[in-house]
Amino acid sequence: MEEKTGRWEKWREKLQHAYRLVIMRDETFEEVGSYKLNLLNLYLVLSTIVVVVAALVFVLIAFTPLKSYLPGQVNGTSKREVIQLNREIDSLTQTMSDWQLVMQAEKNRLMQRLDELPADTEPATIPDSILQMDELELAEVDEQLREEVQIDQIGAAMRSAPSRNPFQNKKRLEQLFFVAPVTGEISAGYSPSKNHNGVDVLAPKNTPVKSSLDGYVFLSDWTLETGNTIGIQHGNNIITFYKHNSALLKPVGSFVKAGEAIAIIGNTGTQSDGPHLHFELWYNGKAVNPVDYISF
Repeated sequence: MEEKTGRWEKWREKLQHAYRLVIMRDETFEEVGSYKLNLLNLYLVLSTIVVVVAALVFVLIAFTPLKSYLPGQVNGTSKREVIQLNREIDSLTQTMSDWQLVMQAEKNRLMQRLDELPADTEPATIPDSILQMDELELAEVDEQLREEVQIDQIGAAMRSAPSRNPFQNKKRLEQLFFVAPVTGEISAGYSPSKNHNGVDVLAPKNTPVKSSLDGYVFLSDWTLETGNTIGIQHGNNIITFYKHNSALLKPVGSFVKAGEAIAIIGNTGTQSDGPHLHFELWYNGKAVNPVDYISF
């Protein structure tokens, strides 16, 4: 015990032994500075520096964005960004799937039209007057041709099927039986004050959208706001619209029966934020609340 005590005393004396650090010029040996030191003070100074540096590093990591750069560390903002990116990827994947369905439906329709052409049909030539038109004039001509073709198709379809003309019997709206286009939860109700003239109905992906009544398709096209949209003219001055579909199954001029599939539910158009059907019911030129007449 006395030996250990003696060693400690010698070690403490050695730590407290004073040294002088003299700084001189190399050429003239002129003394520039002189400092009195001992090992204990030097140890305390070095320990203090290490503790201060460690504290600064801890503060920088704990309270600055540097923490996010450490391996395995993700802050709340980064997590939200990752979740948002995953949602955008899912949305893009869904959009690509919807477009594939649209392209396939358009391909099938074009192939059907090609099959219906006579074998001796010659390719059409484009007049020079059309080639010289600008984009605005071409758009006006295209819109006019679309309207003429739609009117001709509807008239031809009605003439070819007079026995199934839904416009013959006149009934009030309350006397008619409507087929629900889809069944599901209504996420947004009828609100004309908010320019929402129909109801939004949620349904699973790839759910077929059905016609509510017998009628003729007068609109089957894509718009920027409502995406793939189909409109049907029924009897008794009734019109129904089915918007945001991923694919349209019926062209303009088609006669459809109540309950017949006319589209596939989707999420197209800038006014859509998720897969659903926007359904509108118009009577005598005015939108009415579909919930009053249809059970979804």
